[in-house]
Amino acid sequence: MDAKTAIQAAEMIENRTFAEIAIGESASLTRTLSADDIALFAVVSGDFNPAHLDPNFAAHDLFHRIIAHGMWSGGLISAVLGTKLPGPGTIYLRQDMRFLRPVGIGDAITATVTVREKSGHDHVVLDCRCTNQNGEDILTGTAEVKAPLEKISLPRTELPEVRLSRHGRFRELVAKAQGGAPLRTAIVYPCDALSIEAAAEAAAAGLIVPLLIGPEDKIRAAASEARIDIAAMTLIPAAGARAAAETACAMVREAKAEIVMKGALHTDELMHAVVDPVHGLQTARRISHVYMMDVPGHDRPLLITDAAINIAPTLEEKRDIVQNAIDLAQAMGIVEPKVAILSAVETVNPKLRSTLDAAALCKMADRGQITGARVDGPLAFDNAVSVEAAREKHIVSEVAGRADIFVVPDLEAGNMLAKQLTFLAGADAAGVVLGARVPIILTSRADSARTRIASAAVAVLLARARRVSS
Repeated sequence: MDAKTAIQAAEMIENRTFAEIAIGESASLTRTLSADDIALFAVVSGDFNPAHLDPNFAAHDLFHRIIAHGMWSGGLISAVLGTKLPGPGTIYLRQDMRFLRPVGIGDAITATVTVREKSGHDHVVLDCRCTNQNGEDILTGTAEVKAPLEKISLPRTELPEVRLSRHGRFRELVAKAQGGAPLRTAIVYPCDALSIEAAAEAAAAGLIVPLLIGPEDKIRAAASEARIDIAAMTLIPAAGARAAAETACAMVREAKAEIVMKGALHTDELMHAVVDPVHGLQTARRISHVYMMDVPGHDRPLLITDAAINIAPTLEEKRDIVQNAIDLAQAMGIVEPKVAILSAVETVNPKLRSTLDAAALCKMADRGQITGARVDGPLAFDNAVSVEAAREKHIVSEVAGRADIFVVPDLEAGNMLAKQLTFLAGADAAGVVLGARVPIILTSRADSARTRIASAAVAVLLARARRVSS
């Protein structure tokens, strides 16, 4: 058989009819168990036994390690019956399995079926056996099937690609933030169920002590709707949304709150109070926003700035936007973050202002006007996030392909990038406003509980970092 014929044969699937099957005939396949196999089986079957999924639990369980679900091995037997012997057209009738040994991550399991007997016009009984890489039996048993009577030969069905979406980055942040006392947080106008839920979730996680600011009757009505007991939370009366925002700012200035969280008011109502030149929370630094994106399949969180506050920032404002993001990254534990200044291209073009700003920001970093990070740009998004893309374009850079912070040219670009990652790549997006006296959490109706808690965790980490530096 030549190479072309061998490839074509491998792409076909063919059965063994009842007439063709011989006593003693066998078929097998081998599969190495991975952590993803276990997770996928749990998702499909609904079996979330911690012996299969929780390393801490498994370490103290019978086998002291993560093991596969028993039916994962049984599934291999089913695969041999359905694809090889007898193959397509087989109907499963009965199965008897004995599970002898556990299967762990990295074990190479060979599933074999051997024809024991034939009866009637289509019944076949097969001995079933699964062994590990050491030749040890991990499963034995029998299967009874109705074998196909007609020959079937057809191309293999192309299976869909499966990508497991995990959001471990946010869990790590929350765990890090839970390592200290909760911080007093001014919840501004929490007058709907979502705002109360967000405050209660962060409090239950041990991150914040909620200070509910707004009309008492509306806050209690929202708590009742959310079915949340707020008896242990402090209520601070304020006539309306604007008054609540002003009260929150006053509490921060009086050192009675260390974080501000948006409730059921418009973002511009809250930010109007924050940027008030007399009674607000402004500092010498430009206020900006950072999205922390937990993108499935990516090995680190992506920080995108600014996609919510500054519409078309100047070079001077971009300097503050970059520095704010660096400070946040360091609070998250990234000692020397890598900053990519994004544009549509990776070369300086006088017709593209974003490339000129990128070059200037890099030089500002060289001169100490931006500190604490490695800064490079202009970089297109592909070569900022992918080492392979950077290599293909012959870009030599410590940042290219390894960026932690992505500085967008303007709000439109940032907003579109963040939403594309959220809705097309399945990313979670937590967010926080920086540059004010305290971190500000902007909640959204589209946020999941995981995202809301992550936003609170990042704000807590940043507030604690400021305590240390002040």
